[in-house]
Amino acid sequence: MTNTIGANAEKIIHADHHDPFSYLGLHKVKGGYHVRAFFPDAEKLSVIDPVTGERIAESKPIHPSGLFDIEIKDRTERFTYRFRAWWNDTEHEFEDPYRFGAILGELDRHLLSEGTHYKTYEKLGAHTITVDGIDGVLFSVWAPNARRVSVVGDFNDWDGRRHSMRVHADCGIWEIFVPGVDVGALYKFEIKSQDGTIQPLKADPYALYMEQAPGTASIVHDLDGYKWSDNAWMTQRIETVGRDMPMSIYEVHLGSWRRKVEENARPLTYRELADELIPYVKELGFTHIELLPVSEFPFDGSWGYQPIGLFAPTSRFGEPNDFRYFVDQCHNAGLGVIIDWVVGHFPEDSHGLVHFDGTHLYEHSDPRLGRHSDWGTLIYNFGRTEVANYLLSNALYWMDAFHIDGLRVDAVASMLYLDYSREEGQWIPNEYGGNENLEAIHFLKRLNELVYEQYPGTFTIAEESTAWPMVSRPTYIGGLGFGFKWNMGWMHDTLRFISRDPIYRQHHFDDMTFGLLYAFHENFVLPISHDEVVHGKRSLIDRMPGDLWQQFANLRLYLSFMYAHPGKKLLFMGAEFGQRGEWNHNQSLEWHLLEHSEHRGIQALVAKLNELYLDHAPLHAMDHEHTGFAWIECHDREQSVLSFRRIDPNTGREIIVLCNFTPEVRYNYRHGMPTPGQYAEIFNSDSAFFGGSNTGNGGSVTTEDIPAHGLNCSAVLTVPPLAVIMLEQRKN
Repeated sequence: MTNTIGANAEKIIHADHHDPFSYLGLHKVKGGYHVRAFFPDAEKLSVIDPVTGERIAESKPIHPSGLFDIEIKDRTERFTYRFRAWWNDTEHEFEDPYRFGAILGELDRHLLSEGTHYKTYEKLGAHTITVDGIDGVLFSVWAPNARRVSVVGDFNDWDGRRHSMRVHADCGIWEIFVPGVDVGALYKFEIKSQDGTIQPLKADPYALYMEQAPGTASIVHDLDGYKWSDNAWMTQRIETVGRDMPMSIYEVHLGSWRRKVEENARPLTYRELADELIPYVKELGFTHIELLPVSEFPFDGSWGYQPIGLFAPTSRFGEPNDFRYFVDQCHNAGLGVIIDWVVGHFPEDSHGLVHFDGTHLYEHSDPRLGRHSDWGTLIYNFGRTEVANYLLSNALYWMDAFHIDGLRVDAVASMLYLDYSREEGQWIPNEYGGNENLEAIHFLKRLNELVYEQYPGTFTIAEESTAWPMVSRPTYIGGLGFGFKWNMGWMHDTLRFISRDPIYRQHHFDDMTFGLLYAFHENFVLPISHDEVVHGKRSLIDRMPGDLWQQFANLRLYLSFMYAHPGKKLLFMGAEFGQRGEWNHNQSLEWHLLEHSEHRGIQALVAKLNELYLDHAPLHAMDHEHTGFAWIECHDREQSVLSFRRIDPNTGREIIVLCNFTPEVRYNYRHGMPTPGQYAEIFNSDSAFFGGSNTGNGGSVTTEDIPAHGLNCSAVLTVPPLAVIMLEQRKN
């Protein structure tokens, strides 16, 4: 057969041609032109004039598989045409994708190869365009080691023989313009590796929209057309984010915040969340909403932390423009939006990035560098320019296309260390013999430089659990460049302390004070996150010791201590009203608990704490400066009382904070005060309004000229049980 139709034709029939455009389409030959096409099982093909519809030429296949080679002798110049084909005596008319030239320009290809094309999402993936007046979709994908790449979908019966793509050998990108395809079409890439093996069908790494699980197809989508209404927010947000500004974050898993019980307990859509979640968060006084990962992911149980479609907001809750609407409404309500961004690893699902073009393209080939055995996931090859470019452009994409205000980068520690969760012999040292992942470090620095340079007013947060230095310091002084860092040490220490029976707390005061030894080394966020209320750790309220009253008092105490402590704040959903059960991603929060006064009291407490935190500069202006904090009493272990000053040197204002970690009321507690005068009790977590016993100081205290705690004056206080009080001097 090869002698009959030729080697190139044979490769087309078997979808094995590396350069199908060199054979298919319109080609000049001696004496005229040939139009070649491959339509599996077609009975007849006509070449027709696209304007008049008249037949130019017609032929039966030269091979029974459906290969056509139509000779047109009377043409001396190139011409446009359409096809009319017959299957089972049924006529179909369409454009020939092989008559169109390359779309991707030389400059784009150069920047993509160089790793400096930070809007790759505008070029790669699937994009609706018009070429020579013909509407269709340009598909493009990076697969430099492939022997052949085809786009397959519901528009070509998922047949890899139909739309083999053009390769740009200089950058390894394949492309094809397919006329007639429109928004909503399902597609994937069929990739044949160099050894002839066809890989499992691959989802588009740049897909803007994807099927809901268990479906795995990418969906052609167009992001044009949404009209943003958040210009005021975008213009002024640079003034609302900074080390000296309040930041109180409500962390949310969209699928389980609230469900429609009357509709088989389905999750809310993005637009329903805009109507219900945003007013709730705003009423409680938070400044930001942080979303667990919204990039498309196949497995619900991963909570989004094993994404497949980095550029596609999950379709579980609606279309991409629905997510835009949610962000838009957050901004119009004065709320910033942070998303959890997962680039430390990716899952091994066959339709994802693993072994993408038959080689370890996105991941390291050596499992000592390329695999997390703990999670069963793969590690990006951060040292490969195209891979780093893919991830960097994704970060900027969320800022650009969705107006996201902040990225919380997940699992940074796993990126920084080559020996992360590895034993001797399971990792490879860097070129200097150390355990630092130099390529990942360079990537993270570049990430932060780009975000802060290109999108002023946005920020990044590192979830980093080690003592790596200067995580939240600028790169130009040797830091990683993050804006903020989660304070995991503070969280672990204080949760361990507050979970103890009060009778033993006096022996563990270091858990509450140690964090101040390093509190100003980084720009810390104090996180009470989703990770602390799952996998047998129990809910916050359930971790509190004592009877029911003491449990709620301890929770009020702990949350109040967090808001008084230096650092920005983060609270996972449910904690704000004392969710009793562990968080379950398949269930709604326990909203029925708000029928009980104790839970409403916790909710009221959080609202008040946010109000205080936002309105009182001493509680936030110097969150990251040692000049904003001073101990008054940190050695009264016997009575388990801690006290400190929160100071705003710019205004001279300060707030005195006292914490009683026992259920005993401390009557007649003499406490040093910084200056003489009358102090208002501006907050008391034991207030009856929050469900407490209403023990306190009648609204204010007055100092006496009696030194205490190293200060020249003092006041006699009543310190309520398992409570925090805050005092502020009244100015004349």
